[in-house]
Amino acid sequence: MTTYLESERLTLRPFAATDADLLIELDSDPAVMRYLTGGAPTPPEDIRDRAIPSILAGYERWNHDLGLFAAHEKDGGAFIGWFCLRPLRSGPREEAELGYRLRQAAWGRGYATEVSQALLAKGFAELGIRMVWAETMTVNRPSRNVMEKLGMMLAKSIPVPDDMMAVEGSEHGGVRYEITKEQWERRQA
Repeated sequence: MTTYLESERLTLRPFAATDADLLIELDSDPAVMRYLTGGAPTPPEDIRDRAIPSILAGYERWNHDLGLFAAHEKDGGAFIGWFCLRPLRSGPREEAELGYRLRQAAWGRGYATEVSQALLAKGFAELGIRMVWAETMTVNRPSRNVMEKLGMMLAKSIPVPDDMMAVEGSEHGGVRYEITKEQWERRQA
């Protein structure tokens, strides 16, 4: 297993073509999908036919430096979800999205903050990233708390995509948080 990143308690690795079942299981939990689809699972064929090929293509596109990575506990190896640090497909490489999706069993354990801090450090110190952004629904307070713990600043309110209008809380819109390399460096000093 190729390791992309290690934090105190977790290891991140690139996804493989054979990992579809991990994502199918993750995306089948209504609580995990609450702020994404209103709880509806991602169809397994979408994961096998679209998500996995897209993830693998991202590694090639970004020279295996950026993308979406499987997260496993160091103690026991359990899959707990994924984290991403990646630019928009059409955006500049030095502006990357930070994201995560975790199994319920991993919620409230500090994993999102722990790994996100490690990803910011890798992105800013090693990969030439100049700005990291993250988006969530306004009502997703746990995710917003992680972004704020990281020192990310609320940059703006954003509209919820039309296909998410049926999701609980969508009437409140979304939010975008950002942190620049300079802001991150000041926090490290």
